[in-house]
Amino acid sequence: MNNYLLDSFALLRFIQKEPGNELVKAILDDAQTGKACAMLNVINMGEIIYTVQRRFGLQAKLDVVMNIGRLGIVILPVPNDLVFRAAELKARFSMSYADTFAVASAMEHDATLVTGDPEFRHVENLIKIRWI
Repeated sequence: MNNYLLDSFALLRFIQKEPGNELVKAILDDAQTGKACAMLNVINMGEIIYTVQRRFGLQAKLDVVMNIGRLGIVILPVPNDLVFRAAELKARFSMSYADTFAVASAMEHDATLVTGDPEFRHVENLIKIRWI
């Protein structure tokens, strides 16, 4: 089974039906049928929540929160060791702190990171990335 770690960029593309959403939809379809595991770090879920509320309002945010649970995505917690790993990545690479949680989670779960965010180019040698 393939493990995929979705970052906020990928899931927002899917939610907003922007270019790249087809790949995310295919991964989510595979997750619902047991052919893949789709994961999202809770920190990156927070990014999605505040982004949707800023752009589209409170009701859209509530809809997204309710629907994420129906998509077959495993929400990953943030234990202390993951915080330490993300902090180490932040110290080494020029990327947002939230993005380091996606990298650390992908490393921990041997998952392919699904993104279109160019910030992740800095860590292409550390994890597998599926670009959208």
